[in-house]
Amino acid sequence: MAELIERPEYLDQLIQNRDVDLVKIVTGIRRCGKSSLLDLFHQYLSDDGVHDANIIHMNLESLRYRDLTDYLAFYDHVSERVVKNEKTYLIFDELQVVEHWEKAIESFRLDFDVDIYITGSNAYLLSTEFSTLLSGRYVEIRMLPLSFQEFLTFYEFAPSVTVEEKFQRYLQFGGMPILREYQFNEARSTQALEGIYSTVVLRDILQRNNQADQGMLQKIMMFLCSNIGSITSPNKIGNVLSNEGDLQSGKGKNVAGKTVDKYISMLRSAFIFFSVGRYDVKGKQLLKTLGKNYIIDMGFRNMLLGYRDADRGHIIENIVFLELIRRDYHVYIGKVGEAEIDFVAEKPDDKLYLQVTESMQSPETRERELRPLRMIPDNYEKIVLSMDRNYIKSYDGIKSLYLIDWLLSPT
Repeated sequence: MAELIERPEYLDQLIQNRDVDLVKIVTGIRRCGKSSLLDLFHQYLSDDGVHDANIIHMNLESLRYRDLTDYLAFYDHVSERVVKNEKTYLIFDELQVVEHWEKAIESFRLDFDVDIYITGSNAYLLSTEFSTLLSGRYVEIRMLPLSFQEFLTFYEFAPSVTVEEKFQRYLQFGGMPILREYQFNEARSTQALEGIYSTVVLRDILQRNNQADQGMLQKIMMFLCSNIGSITSPNKIGNVLSNEGDLQSGKGKNVAGKTVDKYISMLRSAFIFFSVGRYDVKGKQLLKTLGKNYIIDMGFRNMLLGYRDADRGHIIENIVFLELIRRDYHVYIGKVGEAEIDFVAEKPDDKLYLQVTESMQSPETRERELRPLRMIPDNYEKIVLSMDRNYIKSYDGIKSLYLIDWLLSPT
């Protein structure tokens, strides 16, 4: 087995939930490190004195378990191995291949003294049947590709490489852990990302949605990649594709918009894209129309479109969005009157308003970024993040931070 790379913040979450009577579910796009995390947790249990017999660890995508495609066969197989009258740890990787797996999981909880950990590569894992059956009895740990901080520990750099150069690599290659094996070889890295992307499309999207059209999915994916950080709606995207002859609009009704909405929802379910709604800061309400879409990892976008430095403003906005999610914020696009705030980030006890821009050097940009923040009537923290190593740290109480410093700051 390849050397396991530590991802301590995720492992800590599993350890903190150990022996709590909740099913621990690790979700995230394929190859973002979920299986390695379960291996690390298995290792942690062994080191902590748990006997091998008391750990049942299965990757359901292995052909070894090819007969366990339904919940009854799966239940029988595992039940025979559970150690009676002792705590048994059940670790199941890629459980979505077992039909109605949630019935077996609920039964293990009722019948035995077990602590359960599972992973899955698509959101159908948390589908309605599952949520109904296990409502309130599970905790979801969302795993993302590497943060910039993790990226710096994953790769070895020559001492002469500056933090800006490292960040440039991060923008170009993204944070999928597998790429470490290629040490920034562009051709090999692109091949690896193409392989992951094809698997996600074929297994997690098209297999589950047999009405879906692969060509259309690809067109919508390309459109979203090209328009990261732009406010848009399924109807708008539908109109663009209809005008290009890719979608049929019905008379009167925008059939195209509904179709686009369905495809975006498939991409969200496979954890490739996040859709972010808009929030009226003064009216304190979520708006139903127009949002933004952000991609899970820059590597995929660059693999599909080619890396273009001209897009840096949108790329860094995407990276800030992912970092806010990592830091457990709920994220919205803010609206104040006619002005827009890039991110309103909320926790139960905290709120942040953030603007993200490549540079604050020009007076026009400064005014554009600061004006919406000045219009907000409350006292929560307001921050502008940019790539300027700026000596100006604040404008009328609005913080101005160097993006790299913010990404590397303790959460």
